[in-house]
Amino acid sequence: MQVLALISRKGGTGKSTLTIGLAVAALEAGHDVCVVEADPLGTVSNWRRRRTAAAPAVETVHDGVSLLERLARLAARGVTLAIVDTAGGWSETFNTAVGTADLCLIPARPSLADIEAAAPALAAVRAAKKPFAFVLNQAPTRSYRVGTAASALRDVAAELGLGDVVAHPAIAARSDHQDALGLGLAVTELAGDGKSAAEIRALWQWVKARLDALTTVVAQTAALTQDGVGSDLAMPVIPAHDDTDFGPAVAANQDTALHATG
Repeated sequence: MQVLALISRKGGTGKSTLTIGLAVAALEAGHDVCVVEADPLGTVSNWRRRRTAAAPAVETVHDGVSLLERLARLAARGVTLAIVDTAGGWSETFNTAVGTADLCLIPARPSLADIEAAAPALAAVRAAKKPFAFVLNQAPTRSYRVGTAASALRDVAAELGLGDVVAHPAIAARSDHQDALGLGLAVTELAGDGKSAAEIRALWQWVKARLDALTTVVAQTAALTQDGVGSDLAMPVIPAHDDTDFGPAVAANQDTALHATG
């Protein structure tokens, strides 16, 4: 079972809406998906109650131990993808979610203030030595800010030797995300041919490629270790395949608080 965690110490970044969109996109692609809600606000659980379709399942946890036990049961049940939706702020559950995830996604709006506010989440995943990527979420359409934010994040990643840490594509702020949420749907179900649906499906394909590549590396490491060869495999930089043009960098936005986490 692969585990994806959506994390942010800052509230209002759209973690729950992204969780729902990615869960249904993965479901459409053939995964057996369960969303594990570790956010006491209950946005995903409320969405599940409005939903008539049987899948994806949504299960709630309230502490780190419960999260560990739940993930073990889901794996034994044959679930292929668990997506953990965490609360904003710090908690034991947040740390457990980071520690158990195969990949952490950090949603951030494409503004300097929001990128700076992502520094604690970045510090947490780096301390746990976990693969991660930023998702530029709730982005204005046709704005230079997306390119500015992506360039700033890439520059920081390059300085820290982290490779590509910006997931593709950015997710634009459109009303159909909230319309779908209110109806117990994902945006791919509400307007399957729309731009928002295309972005969410493309983001899922990016996440899937990253998860699959990471799983392959883990399997190779385990095989080499079992054979007594050793386990010092370097994590490869996995290129994103997307046509999104993030545009040129704006130098002023490259000086962010993210540098402090290095």
